[in-house]
Amino acid sequence: MSLKDRVSNDIKTAMKARDKIRLETVRGIKKVILEKETEVRPKGQDALTPEQEIEVVTQLAKQRRDSIEQYTNAGREDLAQKEAEELNILQEYLPEQMSNDEIEAVIDELIAKTGASGPRDMGKVMGPAMKQMKGKADGSKVQALVKAKLTDS
Repeated sequence: MSLKDRVSNDIKTAMKARDKIRLETVRGIKKVILEKETEVRPKGQDALTPEQEIEVVTQLAKQRRDSIEQYTNAGREDLAQKEAEELNILQEYLPEQMSNDEIEAVIDELIAKTGASGPRDMGKVMGPAMKQMKGKADGSKVQALVKAKLTDS
């Protein structure tokens, strides 16, 4: 079942359950998927690939994390709480996130493979790392770990 089909089923379920936040969040996912599909149609693609669908949800989750941080800094805990609830719903559609140990193992392997030795080589590691962990790890967390490892070396 594609993500789009799953989202459509979840919209019906949320409507029946009268779950306002879930309904709003899932409708948001469907909206972005439909917009993305209209972007790729001129390129000869009928529907999004599973990787593109995950990319859409990852982008939405990142927006929620940024909003939570901004609302918390502004003292708007009510809005931060709503964004956190939406983020939890979005994470149900993402692959299981990698642990810090798993991320570090991938980074160590890439550092050894690329021969990166200092902060200047961060780009050599970040590109392949994000490709390999797309949708499975938060980019800012990966960046912080890469930076720490390359600064220590």
